[in-house]
Amino acid sequence: MAKHVLDLATIERDIEFGEEVTPDLSVLRTCIQCGTCSASCPTAYAMDYTPRQLWKLIQLGLKDEVVNSKTFWLCTTCKACTVRCPRGIDLTQTMIMLKEYAVREGLKIPEGIGVLRETVSTKYNISGDENENRLIWAENLDHRPEGIESKEGAEVLYFVGCVSAFYPQVYSIPQSLVQIMDRAQVSFTTMGGEEWCCGYPLYGAGMKGLVGELAKHNVQRVQELGPTRLVATCPSCYYAWTHVYPEFVELPHELEILHATEYLARLLQEGKVVLGPVERVVTYHDPCDLGRKSGVYEAPRAILNSIPGLDFREMASSGENAMCCGGGGDVEISDREVTGQVGVLRMQQIQETGAETVVSACQQCKRTLLTGARQAKIRIRAMDISELVLESVRNAESQ
Repeated sequence: MAKHVLDLATIERDIEFGEEVTPDLSVLRTCIQCGTCSASCPTAYAMDYTPRQLWKLIQLGLKDEVVNSKTFWLCTTCKACTVRCPRGIDLTQTMIMLKEYAVREGLKIPEGIGVLRETVSTKYNISGDENENRLIWAENLDHRPEGIESKEGAEVLYFVGCVSAFYPQVYSIPQSLVQIMDRAQVSFTTMGGEEWCCGYPLYGAGMKGLVGELAKHNVQRVQELGPTRLVATCPSCYYAWTHVYPEFVELPHELEILHATEYLARLLQEGKVVLGPVERVVTYHDPCDLGRKSGVYEAPRAILNSIPGLDFREMASSGENAMCCGGGGDVEISDREVTGQVGVLRMQQIQETGAETVVSACQQCKRTLLTGARQAKIRIRAMDISELVLESVRNAESQ
């Protein structure tokens, strides 16, 4: 770390900077430099300063070194550092606030982040496709359930999310969920082309101010359709609705918001879905937005343990200690190579379980893990839990 000579005026100005980029600078100052955050960070190897070093720079008031660093742009916001910090410091929020500062001050940001801002602001999705084509994933279904088309009065609104709607690699996730709901005789609908990006990619990129318009639009559309329950297969969308949207808009009091794993577990418990045998060795990857950020651990495991014949094996690092796959925090936009390498590391951990399939509950995790498997030449299949449940349901029907 370079040596710096600071006069009093510089110190005072930089201390103000520290207060702008941390939830509570006095709490950050309790950091004992143990390095737990850096050891927990899946992308620390690629950062110019490790998280531990960055916190020290902020404490010292070395603003230029901090804002010119790529460290916070490589943060996947997986929250592992925050969960494991012995001082209880919200380090993840500091990373997001550093991005907010860079955007607010007009500093240099990764080119892809600027493109993301423009794309979501004009197309209302992260892919840049025409938003009216959000139901393209349903076009090759053998049976197209009635609820796929937007309609009023349905009990459940399925909030599909941008990745599932526009990335062919994961079309099978929304396809699976709607087929399960159709078999369970659930009255459901979608927003179709009226669904806008949940805004969480912008929130995590330091563009919190742009989320409000998206949140208000989506909530207004929900109110118009009138469901009593919103279900999301995307953990980021789920987190946005449950933790971010209340900052911008009042949610309908009668609206229950569930992740798909919570909803599927409920359908199983109520006997609305019958599962058949799946003879396979699997492990489960906890998505960061669903696990550490939202506290949903039991529902997916309850589902896996309910499938006859399934040999479910936990990884050494699972639950709250699960390693991030690398797909969060817009890191794929900033540096695709870093995301791919983290995916490789996670796939190597998966391989150690002896599983032939890794199941997750996130479309982005599925994409990242598949990429990691290809790069590492590991012959392990990655699939979403909704796909596995549909397979099990079909096996029950064929008996």
